[in-house]
Amino acid sequence: MITYFYKVLLLTLAICTLSVKINAQTTGDGKITAKVVDAQSNETIPFATAIILDRKTKAVVKGIQADVNGNLLINGLPKGVFTFKVSYVGYQTMVRDSVSVSDAQNTVNLGTVKMKPAKGTALKEVAITAQKSTMQLGIDKKVFSVDQSLVSEGGSASDLLQNVPSIQTDVDGNVSLRGSTGVKVLIDGKPSLIAGGDIAQILQSIPASSIESVEVITNPSAKYDAEGQSGIINIVLKRNKKLGLNGNIGLTAGNRDNYNGNTSLSFQNNKINLYGNYGYRYGNRPGGGFNNITYKKPDPLTDLAFANQTTESTGLDKSHNAKAGIDYYLTAKDILSLSGGFNRRNQKEGDLTMIYKYGSQRNPLEFSTRDNSNSGSGNSYDLNFDYSHKFKTQGEELTFNFGYSTGDNDRFQDFNTSVYNRGGIPVSEQVELLRNINIGDNSNYNIQADYTLPLGKLGKIETGYRSQIRYSDNNTQALKFNSSTGVYDPDHALSNLFDSKDQVHALYLNYQNQYKNFGYQIGFRGEDALLNTNSGGYDNAGNVTYTPGKIDYLRLYPSIYLTQKFEGEQQLQGSYSRRVNRPRPWDTNPFTDYSNPLNWRRGNPNLLPEDVHSFELSYSKFWPKVTLISTAYMRRTNDLIQRVRSTPNSEGIIITTPQNLTRQLSSGFEFISKVDVLKAWNFTTNVNVYHSDIAAVPAYDIKGNSGFNWNANVTNNFVLPYSITLQVKGEYESDEIMAQGKRNANWVADAGAKYDFPNKKASLSFNVRDVFNTRKWNMEFEDSNTKTEFQRRRYGPVGNLTFSYRFGKTTFMKKSKKSDQGEKRSDEESF
Repeated sequence: MITYFYKVLLLTLAICTLSVKINAQTTGDGKITAKVVDAQSNETIPFATAIILDRKTKAVVKGIQADVNGNLLINGLPKGVFTFKVSYVGYQTMVRDSVSVSDAQNTVNLGTVKMKPAKGTALKEVAITAQKSTMQLGIDKKVFSVDQSLVSEGGSASDLLQNVPSIQTDVDGNVSLRGSTGVKVLIDGKPSLIAGGDIAQILQSIPASSIESVEVITNPSAKYDAEGQSGIINIVLKRNKKLGLNGNIGLTAGNRDNYNGNTSLSFQNNKINLYGNYGYRYGNRPGGGFNNITYKKPDPLTDLAFANQTTESTGLDKSHNAKAGIDYYLTAKDILSLSGGFNRRNQKEGDLTMIYKYGSQRNPLEFSTRDNSNSGSGNSYDLNFDYSHKFKTQGEELTFNFGYSTGDNDRFQDFNTSVYNRGGIPVSEQVELLRNINIGDNSNYNIQADYTLPLGKLGKIETGYRSQIRYSDNNTQALKFNSSTGVYDPDHALSNLFDSKDQVHALYLNYQNQYKNFGYQIGFRGEDALLNTNSGGYDNAGNVTYTPGKIDYLRLYPSIYLTQKFEGEQQLQGSYSRRVNRPRPWDTNPFTDYSNPLNWRRGNPNLLPEDVHSFELSYSKFWPKVTLISTAYMRRTNDLIQRVRSTPNSEGIIITTPQNLTRQLSSGFEFISKVDVLKAWNFTTNVNVYHSDIAAVPAYDIKGNSGFNWNANVTNNFVLPYSITLQVKGEYESDEIMAQGKRNANWVADAGAKYDFPNKKASLSFNVRDVFNTRKWNMEFEDSNTKTEFQRRRYGPVGNLTFSYRFGKTTFMKKSKKSDQGEKRSDEESF
């Protein structure tokens, strides 16, 4: 495995060396320099993207990113007249026309480029002519602008994430990053309490139209929470970015009675920024699957050798999602912000499961059906108070946040089991009726302060403190129907009381500096984590006995980033960070979930957190029409948490419990590239090839497993005549190994188109997700006792028709007194 990683490492270095040589042969002697700063605070903007276009042909000549201090150096330019554009997420694109490079002046200094934050006041005499870049690179994260994703319009956040490089979601909405499910998902930088923190339900309840960008942080620095085996995904919701009064409305209708609606309204002047948005989602999710089990050692009493389980399911999600806030500018350097969010959801699910059990000679033993009816509801609220102060020293800043969120999540389940055949002999229908009532309440507190201190030539220091405290209370009351009395009696054996207090207190320190084209950042984060749990069970008399649990540890998480920039808009970066993957409170609850007839689930109060060490080496290169990011990575996970299957009992039931295994070593190579093929066609592609090695654990009947896995996706964007844009996306995932089996290969295709009306304020779009009805989740498990084939899927393509209308101002530009003034203005006036 180490040899494989070294080969990948050498390949990356070879590509870098070759690109340097090629570029050295093609560069010219023309140069353009500039410094990019915030127009309001004069604070530098690191990693802003600049491009140079031929003024006559509009073709892209060069592209580059600013360094950590906001400095731009674009060299290798031929003689000619160019257009200069610089952009960054959250800022208006700045344009300087008629930049001339000649023999007399082969170095052009554009001075200070003052970029206007989207929520600030207008710049004078600056045209806003381009959309923001779909991909931005920072020292420790990638930012993908997703508000123009056609194939996910009218869908949920889960649908949208399928279009972001490095991210995969399965049929149930579970998220993985580079093939690993140990990923931390945040909403606006904080955990969400929607559906009690269940990530799959959170993503289903947020409309894709409410999302502006997705931040992918595969190797987070010490500034970020250390949680997440493979990294952090931060979903950034939309907020106001324009002066004056603005708004938009969108309505979506889809097949199978799927509907969405969203609207937003905002107002901003030089003192306040008011914004609010609301989205409604009504989504049907029909599906089904099977679960076929072969018992290698049939029970000597029952002779059970095979069990085939098929399921037809329905699902309906209804959710209201709202967010509102105000930013108040106390002074030019002080901002107070108050924001709040609300989510209300209702969910109904139905499963009809048929179970066939056979003996060793395929003789029928039992046939039964179970009709599961689930209904859930919940509300969540969040409130955030933010304050920021910029000091006189440029770049020195103090920010503070206090956040509070609370939510309830209730679920009612009815299980109707009917047996029609026992021992191969038909019997009168035997019915068992069970009912579960789940009541859950959660609350989160977040207190955070961050301070940035520039040290001039000595670099920059970032430091801060964060406390996160979460309270959770979840009770399950089980009832069993008494046919003699006609009422439901308490079933103490299946009832459970569970509460937890999960808290993490952290301090961090980052030091960052740059010498010429070499930059480095060293950080340390100390976290004190404590998880207290109480699991209560009933005895026959109805008395409750609590079993306490505790996970307490103090750890230091170092991180280091080394960055070397080369001529020709290319960069090499190496990084290391230590991470942790903490058990979820419910994973530590020893209560058994009996909802699946053949596969029960049980928590483990003795779980330890995973200890993760992550290494990356990435190379990025910017050609005029191509952006390439290639990354070699290796991740070692100690105390790996995986769900382990037990030996089946006499009725063929398998209990799955999370356990700590020894270790897992994962390494791979990832490409992300954006290519402008033609003026009317560009595409973004992502290829990830990785190798996983899970060590053997004989105590859990795990022999060890290793193998190569890969996934790839490509999103094509076409600009057609008559104001029509088209987007086509395809994705493939190969087989993926697990501790006791594998997930089988899967592929999917999505497509979307949009027509912009002549007034540019309205548009009509249509998309189809899963065009060929191939999205499914197939898995195989095998140990010394059983072999299982499992499938879950949603049925049929999903098509959506969306109408959007925008009103209010869309550009903010002070008109010139003379029509030709823009051609003759000075550098200072331009920016």
